[in-house]
Amino acid sequence: MNRNELLGTFDLSGRTAIITGGSRGIGLAIAHGFAAMGANVVIASRKPEACDAAVKAITRDGGSALSVPTHVGDLQQIEALVERSAQEFGGIDIIVNNAANPLAQRFGSITAEALAKSHETNLRGPVFLVQNALEYLRASNHASIINIATAGVYTHGSYVSLYISAKAALLAMTRAMAAELAADGIRANAIAPGTVATDMFLSAPEGFQAAAVDTQLIKRPAVPEEMVPAALFLASDASSFMTAQTLVVDGGMTTH
Repeated sequence: MNRNELLGTFDLSGRTAIITGGSRGIGLAIAHGFAAMGANVVIASRKPEACDAAVKAITRDGGSALSVPTHVGDLQQIEALVERSAQEFGGIDIIVNNAANPLAQRFGSITAEALAKSHETNLRGPVFLVQNALEYLRASNHASIINIATAGVYTHGSYVSLYISAKAALLAMTRAMAAELAADGIRANAIAPGTVATDMFLSAPEGFQAAAVDTQLIKRPAVPEEMVPAALFLASDASSFMTAQTLVVDGGMTTH
C-alpha cells in the first residue's frame, strides 16, 4: 500500500454522517474533522442556534453540513432527523452517537425520574437512532456506527453512576449491534474517552475536575480535537476489518 492508497482509506468523500451532540465539544470537533475529509455532516443537537452556528463554521471552511435540531430523548425527533438527513444527502453512512446527559445523583437520592432521563439520552436515543437509520445503513457500502462512551465504565463510577451505567449499557449494545448487523455489512464500534475539556467537564466542581485528571498518566484533560483521529479511523475504511471493539482514548486513566 503506497502513501496515496493509505491516505485514501481515511477519505470520507460522498458519505453522510449524523453526529448527535454535534454543536459543541467532542461532537463538533468530529463534525469538523469528518467534513474536512469530505463527508456531509448532519449536526443534531437540542439548540437550533448552536446547530446553525456549527454548520456556518463548517461551510465557511468549505465543508458540507446540515442543521437538524434534535433532542435524542424524543423518539419522534429521532425519526425526523433520519428522514431529513437521508432526504438532503440521499442516504446515511455513519452514525456518531455522541449526545450525552451528565445528570448525577448520589446513591440514596437517585430518583426514578432522574434515572429515566439519564438513560433516555445516553442509551435509548442511540439505540433508536440506529434502528431508525437501518434502512439507509444497509444500503451503504461503508456503514459505520460509532458510539461515544466513557473510560469511566472501567472505573467504580462513584457519584456519576447514572451516566456510567447508561454508557456501560451502550457498550453492551455496541457489541450486540456489531454481531447482529455484521451480515448487513454494518460495523459498530465505540470510543471511550478519558477526561476531555468539554463544557460538561468544565462545568463540574473544580475538585471533581482535579480528581479526574489526577487518575490519568497524562496529567491534563484532552482537547476535543484529540478524539477526532479515533473517530475518523472507525468511520473510514481504515478500520474495515474492525467491529464490536472499543477504542480507549483516556490518557492512561484505566491503567490503575
